[in-house]
Amino acid sequence: MSVPTLEDLLAEGVSGRGVLVRSDLNVPLDDGGAITDPGRITASVPTLRALLEAGAKVVVTAHLGRPKNGADPKLSLAPVAAALGDQLGRHVQLAGSNQSQVVGGDALARAEGLTDGDILLLENIRFDPRETSKDDGERLALARQLAELVGPTGAFVSDGFGVVHRKQASVYDVATLLPHYAGTLVAEEIRVLEQLTSSTTRPYAVVLGGSKVSDKLGVIESLATKADSIVIGGGMCFTFLAAQGLSVGTSLLESEMVDTCRRLCETYADVLHLPVDIVVAERFAADSPPETVAADRIPADKMGLDIGPESVRRFATLLSNAQTIFWNGPMGVFEFPAFAAGTKGIAEAIAEATSKGAFSVVGGGDSAAAVRALGIPEGDFSHISTGGGASLEYLEGKTLPGIEVLGRPQPTGGDA
Repeated sequence: MSVPTLEDLLAEGVSGRGVLVRSDLNVPLDDGGAITDPGRITASVPTLRALLEAGAKVVVTAHLGRPKNGADPKLSLAPVAAALGDQLGRHVQLAGSNQSQVVGGDALARAEGLTDGDILLLENIRFDPRETSKDDGERLALARQLAELVGPTGAFVSDGFGVVHRKQASVYDVATLLPHYAGTLVAEEIRVLEQLTSSTTRPYAVVLGGSKVSDKLGVIESLATKADSIVIGGGMCFTFLAAQGLSVGTSLLESEMVDTCRRLCETYADVLHLPVDIVVAERFAADSPPETVAADRIPADKMGLDIGPESVRRFATLLSNAQTIFWNGPMGVFEFPAFAAGTKGIAEAIAEATSKGAFSVVGGGDSAAAVRALGIPEGDFSHISTGGGASLEYLEGKTLPGIEVLGRPQPTGGDA
């Protein structure tokens, strides 16, 4: 799909103009409210910096978590504003002293007070229930208020790839009101995913992990006919093992998906690859002693928390021959050191294949966080996505509302 880009907007000129940017700043926080992985903030900086240096008055909208029932102080973007300011090297105002009015008087007053090269971050857009409303009119009303913040000569830049699969006010509806462009991050994500779907160099290997088969079913069924091999790990592998008649102890299991997994294993027996050994423990805890067992010998009173070393070796051998690799989802509970070896081993195998010329894509979310947490250089991969769910839906062939709307004709001045 051809969409207008940030480069097109910069060529038109943004000095003195208001530009609304939808970024993905949904970073993980610890119990004390501190950011544990700033990856998405870092990824948002190039687009914001380019606009600021070109003299735009930048208004950023983003979300954090999934607040219920309006504003939640624990999900305020205050720590994000501070971290973003550190990376940009300039002060980032945070609008919305009254958190129940994300686009209220405070936001409008601050936006009107911006000078060329200033940046304003709105409070968590999901504090306003209209952002995620299923009612088109409610979302459009919020979008009109967002558009008002950048004025009649304003523009919209979509740079939050992690949310483009959502039909939400700050993602979709604002693009129907303002001249719209794909930011640096979104444009690059589209380019990479188009390469994965249209011009894939074979052998093509896919690595899927994470907790639930139900979250990945669509992409498994879509890619099983396109990929040469699909490696299954993480919590989802236990539903596949159960589908083969094996006992999985107290491991994570989606009982309602067992029949589906059995069908997939039968239909794509030559494509799907399951672990042959598992690292188990008595309980889900970092200090629970690990034990490696064969995949068909999981004790009834223990749960699998990682794939074992023989599985890593076999999967690494398979990946070493691949020319294209897509990875989404960790192989185990990488946050616990005793159960991180599977994820690290697979990441290192993908990095090794990349060094030999393979095109590798790390599909966002927990996979990207694992790469950073385990100390593997991001440059060892061809591309690290910022949008796990969006990447999966794109690869399934679904229409992503936030991308589709960017391909529409630009609205005229009266549309806003």
